[in-house]
Amino acid sequence: MAKRREAFEFAGEAVAAGTARTLRLPAARLYNDTQLDLMVEVYHGSKPGPTLLVCAAIHGDELNGIEICRRLMGRINPKALHGTVLLVPIVNVFGFIQKSRYLPDRRDLNRCFPGSEKGALASRLANLVATELLSRASHIIDLHTGAIHRDNLPQIRCDTSDPVMMAMAGAFGAPLIMDSRAKGVSLRGYANQKGIPCILYEAGEALRFSELAIRTGVRGVLNVMRMLEMQKGPIRRTTAVSAIHSYWLRSDADGLVNKKIRLGQRVNKGNIIAHIVSPHGTEALPVRAPSDGIIIGISNIPVTNEGEGMFHIAQFQGDEIEILNEQLDEFLMEFA
Repeated sequence: MAKRREAFEFAGEAVAAGTARTLRLPAARLYNDTQLDLMVEVYHGSKPGPTLLVCAAIHGDELNGIEICRRLMGRINPKALHGTVLLVPIVNVFGFIQKSRYLPDRRDLNRCFPGSEKGALASRLANLVATELLSRASHIIDLHTGAIHRDNLPQIRCDTSDPVMMAMAGAFGAPLIMDSRAKGVSLRGYANQKGIPCILYEAGEALRFSELAIRTGVRGVLNVMRMLEMQKGPIRRTTAVSAIHSYWLRSDADGLVNKKIRLGQRVNKGNIIAHIVSPHGTEALPVRAPSDGIIIGISNIPVTNEGEGMFHIAQFQGDEIEILNEQLDEFLMEFA
């Protein structure tokens, strides 16, 4: 008879092999002495394998990742699982309560790693995540959305020179992979420094649900689990294309923005992609694409000041822009 797998020790509790538990990590207290906890869904498989951490809302207003985690809860069977999955739907519990990207002191939690036990609130919370969650993970998927009023095309960001991260990124199945080497003060950068492969999924807009972002994310996490041989099933992927560079096209004037393109659309150098107009006149200043590329991020506010980012454009090598352009129509139709 095969030896039963040992229990997973976490937060002072033991999660038996082949079971799932919701556990709490005490995080801090509100001013009225109300305790706030990090809620961690632990799926401890009946068989050995990797430990995958899937976390969301390190920026408290980024909601799509929370819904991705919630939907995943019904898709993981610990009795059939190889390894362990840690789901953390809300990392920045303070920001989530306040519908804010930041902590109450306006600090960005994703710029505070690895933190300190004796630091300010952001430092303490980062330290808790680093010591209790990141230290237990063999692989990490960090779920994000665009900033408030900015919408992002589903994409994976990682160090594309790392073969493990590229394998995870390719399996995930978002249409675009961005080469991005994170700073050590971020969750992803700190994890990578510690030798833990971590990819970042970016899609949608803060404070909004996007079915495109959510459904792509759910499928992507399951794909990575299957690639890691944690769960059986086919990997349903879109062939990802890697961008060589991206930049924000910034406004040359103040005024109202009349967009002529949509997220995911291809542009050619010189194309008029918007007009900037005055609220008090009829003259229109054309905004032209500085290069060929694909719109992977877009500002949803139809007003701008000079210097503000309006369109995030990715550039590609050779015929990869053609490949991505052809795939995007099918991808967007599948998840619409």
